[in-house]
Amino acid sequence: MSEKALRLIPDFDLTARNTLALAAQSRLGYVLEDTAQLPALVAEAGRLGLPLRILGGGSNVVLSRNYEGITAIIATRGRSVLAETRDHVLIGAAAGETWTEFVAWTVRNGFGGLENLAGIPGTVGAAPVQNIGAYGAEIADVFHNLTAFDRETGEIIIFSADECAFAYRDSIFKHRPGRYVVLTLRLALPRPWQPNLRFAGLSELASLPDLTPAMVMDRVVAIRASKLPDWRVTPNAGSFFQNPIVSVQEADAVSALVPEAPRFVQADGRIKLSAGWLIEQSGLKGFALGKAGTSERHALVVVNRGGAAAEDIGAIAAHIKARVFERFGVQLHEEPVFC
Repeated sequence: MSEKALRLIPDFDLTARNTLALAAQSRLGYVLEDTAQLPALVAEAGRLGLPLRILGGGSNVVLSRNYEGITAIIATRGRSVLAETRDHVLIGAAAGETWTEFVAWTVRNGFGGLENLAGIPGTVGAAPVQNIGAYGAEIADVFHNLTAFDRETGEIIIFSADECAFAYRDSIFKHRPGRYVVLTLRLALPRPWQPNLRFAGLSELASLPDLTPAMVMDRVVAIRASKLPDWRVTPNAGSFFQNPIVSVQEADAVSALVPEAPRFVQADGRIKLSAGWLIEQSGLKGFALGKAGTSERHALVVVNRGGAAAEDIGAIAAHIKARVFERFGVQLHEEPVFC
């Protein structure tokens, strides 16, 4: 298939297609609205001898200034109720659906289970890749299966939860980057609904009569708005570093320096530390380094202060990691992918 038939866009501007608003351009671009076009797109990239990069909402990436390849934006649409049983409501959505709109749709239809994940930027297809989580919930909690296109074999594969190998902000898709393209996601939302109010700021809702998923979602959105800058106003990629999970000995070393350091015991006995707390205690909340910085509202959020590119984000990320390691001996790892 020819470049013209696929309508590849030359000098594809991506500045408005990433939540960090980084100055970025791809040699060629394509907006994929029909997954049936994906095999032809992969073949065309091979014919042209160019790498093919797949993006969704651009919410968890640090895009290079110039990409010498093809960038495809997943823009497929569709969401529906697939089945209803006594115990679950099975819902499905195309990968290009906006995650926040998808969550709001489930709540409007009276389905609970995703309300704690409201307000997270990005697309449905990116959610299982990162195993997105917030306010005591993860996508793995309600995951049923997904379909993905295998770029190596050209096959459509259905992945179960076990096959996705979900872990904290992790999945098989992060360990095989670029191989699989998520096409559709199916979630099993529980019946009867039980609110997840374990997270601070949500527990007081337990005393409210006739609590609904919409009430929980509204509180989650309000909490996020009070703590995190809106990427549409202050460009950012959300939480930039994973909360480090360390040994008891490493956690004790942090507590020896600052006794009130927050720590959360994991199922395997290791300790999860707060990356945001470590960064703030290292004196980097509201810190600026050239065109990039950390948010004055939340130290974990790296922001574009105006006109930043990938190298600016890389510079501040390296500075933060070095400062935290120097102060606490803890190694931080970025959540967004540099590509």
